[in-house]
Amino acid sequence: MGYHTIDPADLEPTPDRPCDQRSITDAAGLENFALNVYTADPGESIPLAYHVHDEQEEAFYVVSGTLTVETPDGEFDVDEGEIFVAEPQSPHFAFVPEDAHGPAKAVAVGAPNVDDVAPYDPEE
Repeated sequence: MGYHTIDPADLEPTPDRPCDQRSITDAAGLENFALNVYTADPGESIPLAYHVHDEQEEAFYVVSGTLTVETPDGEFDVDEGEIFVAEPQSPHFAFVPEDAHGPAKAVAVGAPNVDDVAPYDPEE
């Protein structure tokens, strides 16, 4: 058996990210799904780029603030207490608009825990 209690504030932020990302996946040694906590200020994004996953399902639970997610189907404003889900093969880009009233904090879960991310160009 294995149990973990982790305070994301005690973790070092993941380097070279456009916002504050704390990887619970790494801290807990998770293998089957990815789990991250993000805090993005106005003008910051969560991912490095507009992207798509081949296999991974991804869900973002907004703890506070509002997260905007751009997709080929339009933009979704995801408010505090709401969840945005991206199925495999569904391009998306999550960010906090520059004119937002404050930061957004979100918990993201992705499964399976695979490195299947590919850039997506909405112009193509």
